[in-house]
Amino acid sequence: MHRFPTAAHLASWAGLTPKHHESDTHVRRGRITKQGSKLVRWAAIESVKRVGPHIGVGALRERVAARRVGPGGKNIAAVAAARRQIEHVYYALRDGHVRALHRGAA
Repeated sequence: MHRFPTAAHLASWAGLTPKHHESDTHVRRGRITKQGSKLVRWAAIESVKRVGPHIGVGALRERVAARRVGPGGKNIAAVAAARRQIEHVYYALRDGHVRALHRGAA
């Protein structure tokens, strides 16, 4: 994994991180950047929408959607879960196995 040193770099490349505006002591986070591969971003978000709430990213999606009441709450939750899933993909490629799948067995 030479191109992306951390999982956050991969999520940023996929365009799943929020924009960051900062001026002196005033910080504002905006919409997602949508930089990088549209196909990767689309696939991550669509796959998260298909998993049930008993899977880790599905449970995260449901928790965020419950907190974010409003017209865009479900979409915000799907993007948050897709970002987590991209992190799982990074670690799976780096380590050769997905640590999140083995948590319940330990």
